[in-house]
Amino acid sequence: MAQHLAELDGLFLALADPTRRAVIHRLGHGPASVSDLAREATMTLPSFMKHVRMLESNGLIHTAKSGRVRTCVLNREQFAVVEGWLSQQRRLWEERTDRLENFVTTPRKDPA
Repeated sequence: MAQHLAELDGLFLALADPTRRAVIHRLGHGPASVSDLAREATMTLPSFMKHVRMLESNGLIHTAKSGRVRTCVLNREQFAVVEGWLSQQRRLWEERTDRLENFVTTPRKDPA
């Protein structure tokens, strides 16, 4: 369980940055080279590569080098970890709101 939580922490940390979310959004349309992705960012290539490494180290993207071109591909399967956690949280809160609704709408007997 602790390993799963550490993985989840890394995923949310990777997704917390707007530059990395923009990369994920762009890769949702298909693979792209690092240089193409970096062109859309407002930073130097070495700074941008830190974002690529963060996404790759957390399994959100894969990169492959062919000659001088490094291509990034979205790893859609890794999003299942985030989806699973969010679904679990949704179920938990729905159960709590259902109990609250039941408490608020159920008539109570006056202690007499």
